[in-house]
Amino acid sequence: MSSPTEESVRRNSESEGGEVETPEHDPHYEPIVSLPLVDIQTNEEEEEELCKIRARLYRYDTHDHEWKERGTGDIKLLRHKANNSVRVVMRRDKTLKVCANHFITPDIRMNVHCGSDKAFNWSVFADYADETCKQELLAIKFGNPQNAELWKTKFAEAQEIVRTKCSLYTQDQSSDDESSITRSEDTDTPEPKSCEKTVDEEAKKEKGENIESDGVILQLKELKVDSEKSE
Repeated sequence: MSSPTEESVRRNSESEGGEVETPEHDPHYEPIVSLPLVDIQTNEEEEEELCKIRARLYRYDTHDHEWKERGTGDIKLLRHKANNSVRVVMRRDKTLKVCANHFITPDIRMNVHCGSDKAFNWSVFADYADETCKQELLAIKFGNPQNAELWKTKFAEAQEIVRTKCSLYTQDQSSDDESSITRSEDTDTPEPKSCEKTVDEEAKKEKGENIESDGVILQLKELKVDSEKSE
């Protein structure tokens, strides 16, 4: 006579042997409402990525006089393909909300923050993270000194690109050069100004032409045409 334990084992083995394996059923239901795919614009389509490093960003609150965390995510340097401007863009994790968005200028100084080899701070004249232009003092902290050094190197390279290739700064330099050349020409060969009226000027004045004090003659052509028609 078998024990209750042996009887249960026998029944389990019989039940396992009698089962037939069936493929898993994956039901599919068509959605009631179909939504079209939407192409989301990030305003980064015309830019190329120079650097992308994960970090934590802080901003200095001038009202409370303390550093406040602004977000954690990937900070990027984006170079515009047309005018060679470079900007800093950082979005928070999960929400993807912008927490840093400003252009790089050659006069920005990247300073070591609190003596740490993993953190820097810099001042920004115009940051558009909140969709309004604000002057900010920002600080960033990386996970290791290698990423911090890479950020500092790439930031310096971006400043050099802006200084030498950006259309805004190259045009300013060319205009300054032209103005300096013009000023040098003016100082080297100044035009003499005579205070006395010459005989030619007196003769031209009799013909009805206006003469300014610096000797420049202005001919009134429209008046001549009207006088000819009247004749």
